[in-house]
Amino acid sequence: MIKKKASQEDKKIWEDYIKNPTDIYDKDNDFSSKQRKERYKFDLHGFTLDDANHKVKELIEHCVKNKYKELLLITGKGMHSTSDNDAFISKELGKLKYSVPEFIKTSSELCQLIISINDAEKKDGGEGAIVIKLKNL
Repeated sequence: MIKKKASQEDKKIWEDYIKNPTDIYDKDNDFSSKQRKERYKFDLHGFTLDDANHKVKELIEHCVKNKYKELLLITGKGMHSTSDNDAFISKELGKLKYSVPEFIKTSSELCQLIISINDAEKKDGGEGAIVIKLKNL
């Protein structure tokens, strides 16, 4: 095969095209208002139960407003929780892993914004994380 050397004119046309390829659709730059973002992730380690509940409410509202499909909350497994030492705190609900989903389920305002709450897949934190699927409002 014999290669033909490109002329200066051909090179100029190619360089101009590369600078502005108007006939190529760039899907990465197409951010229509209907497009939903996949997942928002937040780590709740170090939050008290009350602070975590307030933050979760704020996060759910933020994610719905900004069209996220899911909210991944890292809660931890509660292995370092000191709630076992307090007789007035439920062993389960004293841990974010259990109290956060319970807080969401008992809030009629938040229930209207979500589809489901599930444990995360192992690769996303497993038992130490929850995935909240959000409605597209």
